[in-house]
Amino acid sequence: MRAMIVDDEEPARSELKYLLQETGRVESITEASSVREAIESLMDSRPDVIFLDISMPKTNGMQLAEALHKIKTPPAVVFVTAYSEYALEAFDVNAIDYLMKPVETKRLIQALDKVQERIKPQPKNFSFTERIPVVKNGRKLFISPDQIRYIEAKDDYSCIYTGETERYLSTISLAKLEQRLEPHGFFRVHRGYIVNLNYVEGYDPLPSGILQLCIKGINGKMIPVARRKTVAVKRLLGN
Repeated sequence: MRAMIVDDEEPARSELKYLLQETGRVESITEASSVREAIESLMDSRPDVIFLDISMPKTNGMQLAEALHKIKTPPAVVFVTAYSEYALEAFDVNAIDYLMKPVETKRLIQALDKVQERIKPQPKNFSFTERIPVVKNGRKLFISPDQIRYIEAKDDYSCIYTGETERYLSTISLAKLEQRLEPHGFFRVHRGYIVNLNYVEGYDPLPSGILQLCIKGINGKMIPVARRKTVAVKRLLGN
């Protein structure tokens, strides 16, 4: 998901940005030091969630939250503040969550869960758009997400593996495949890999602190997990 942090205090923005990056669940983070700066940024970017301070000079965070309702598809709002007395007012403007400073990682993850629940695509009947177009031996084919074990970036292509020796090529970028497959239980564990978490049968922790995933039905192949995504992967795997 894409996030924006709006807070007039730079140390607070830096701390929250660090915590968000540690979760491994936020792909991009923009910052704004005022409501005016946030509005200007919203003209160019469309964050899924805004982490919003309330007490700021001139226009406060509550006023921005109210103004966001004028947008056709407004981002989710999570207030991050040192003051507890605004909690009821916050939910009057449909805030997703209300975090107290200093933010705890556990509470931040709970807030991200709520945001993810709000922005995830609604279930729908099977359609051809849910199948992934691939190429094998010059022939155009379509495979369903539940056939895919993992995807690896290779030059200008994406290599889709459905078994130890079954490999297909796709011209769809890893970033776009990530968006299409996330609702089906896939997670981008590394800039070069997307994994179907349903096929992960275990992992090996390395001395450096990073992980390598074992994929069911794929012998001899270990999928690396980026250091900043290890916490999120462990959590998604129920560890």
